Amino acid sequence: MNPKTLLIVYHSMTGGTAQMAQAAAEGAGDEAGVQVRLLRAPEAQPDDVLAADGYVFATPENLAAMAGLMKDFFDRCYYAALDRLNGRPYAGLVCAGSDGQNAVRQLERIATGWRLRQVAPTLIVCTHAQTPEAILRPKQIGAADLAQCREVGAALAAGLALGVYWWLMGERPAQGGRGCGFQSGAHRRREVERIAREEAAQDLAPPKLEDRRRDVP
Repeated sequence: MNPKTLLIVYHSMTGGTAQMAQAAAEGAGDEAGVQVRLLRAPEAQPDDVLAADGYVFATPENLAAMAGLMKDFFDRCYYAALDRLNGRPYAGLVCAGSDGQNAVRQLERIATGWRLRQVAPTLIVCTHAQTPEAILRPKQIGAADLAQCREVGAALAAGLALGVYWWLMGERPAQGGRGCGFQSGAHRRREVERIAREEAAQDLAPPKLEDRRRDVP
């Protein structure tokens, strides 16, 4: 079996999102048969997106929106990849001072336009930075939050390695955004295998994703 590629694209100004993306890469790196590529948003090109089998997108929320350089990545790659990524799995990471929901909505809307399949809830890590000084200060993400980021990468990589995401190979698609969860080790692998067995037993129609308006992103 050819190795699968997990592409992690991120932007970070004060280090928080970089730590989250690195943790996801570490979690995914433990999975045999999955190659992990960790790229800053300005470095990532359409060819990198097209060559990958799954994705983690990590962004800070700045001024109640996705970071500008992360948006620039999607602007540059969106139409080059449109209709060429259908069904590939992704997960999102957002580093926010308080809320993060606006960045999540932007990220998930773009992913819907690309017809990507969300396989884990977008993880928001809140730094509680509210003053200008705190917002600009270098961030240190806590161990518990980094552990969750590792599990996002590990769960996505486990699904790729086990072939859960059949529609990558032109076979029957899964239905709905079913996540692998944030469990670790053998528990996570058993969960992925359970999803595979359930979906193999169903005769599923292709997903209907209607929000593909041309004003995306």
